[in-house]
Amino acid sequence: MNTVGDDDRGQSLVRIGGIILRYGLVMMLVWIGALKFAKYEAEGVHMLAMHSPLLSWGYSLMSVQAFAELLGIVEIILGLLIACRAFAPKLSAIGSMGAIVMSLITLSLLLTTPGVWQEGYGFPFLSGNPGGFLAKDALLLGAAVWSAGEALIASARGPHGATMNSDMPRV
Repeated sequence: MNTVGDDDRGQSLVRIGGIILRYGLVMMLVWIGALKFAKYEAEGVHMLAMHSPLLSWGYSLMSVQAFAELLGIVEIILGLLIACRAFAPKLSAIGSMGAIVMSLITLSLLLTTPGVWQEGYGFPFLSGNPGGFLAKDALLLGAAVWSAGEALIASARGPHGATMNSDMPRV
């Protein structure tokens, strides 16, 4: 039997979960983006990206460190845009959509990076690194998709939370 208290608790958990999803994504993007300025991280990115048709072109235009720093700047900007949700939901939606693209590119590395599957086992047995490291981006993708959708809904609301499109669900 459902009670009003269960509904209130459920709504509270949904709100708290949304905050954790969005700002956990922000934390990951800004933190990992900042790490791209460290030599060890730039070299780690190179080991993954050099096999990717979506990323390997960068190394013909710039150094390993410069390309990693460019990726880091993009990640930091996306994180900061997503963090703007409270006062600029459209910016948050744009940042979230950028994070969707970034996560899809990272997940594509599962198809191009040697060593993704555990030696001696093959698919579907992921290696810890790079396999498991890359696969975690599926969760970041989900957070980015949720954040984009929620921010788009929020940006469609008029003053006092009224929706401009009555068919749009409230979050």
